[in-house]
Amino acid sequence: MTKGYWVSVYPAISDPEGLTAYDKLARPAVLAGGGRVLSRGSRVVAREAGITQRAVLIEFDSLEQAVATYESEAYQKALAALPHGYERDFRIIEGTD
Repeated sequence: MTKGYWVSVYPAISDPEGLTAYDKLARPAVLAGGGRVLSRGSRVVAREAGITQRAVLIEFDSLEQAVATYESEAYQKALAALPHGYERDFRIIEGTD
């Protein structure tokens, strides 16, 4: 079975403290869904059209698990806590064997 990944990049963060409410809800939702945080706000070396803003990479045992966690009630509550005006490029992708 191939793994699933959440990949999110924040092109613009005008209020970093505004993410606190989201983080407090999102982390337990991700862990409850079986997610493993591989990178969260670590250093970024950007190339080509890349940006150096906050990037997050979370691994799940399968794509289905990644999608189910995103659609879970707990994670939807976290999304509702994201402050207005946040720009985020979020994708759920399937890994390779």
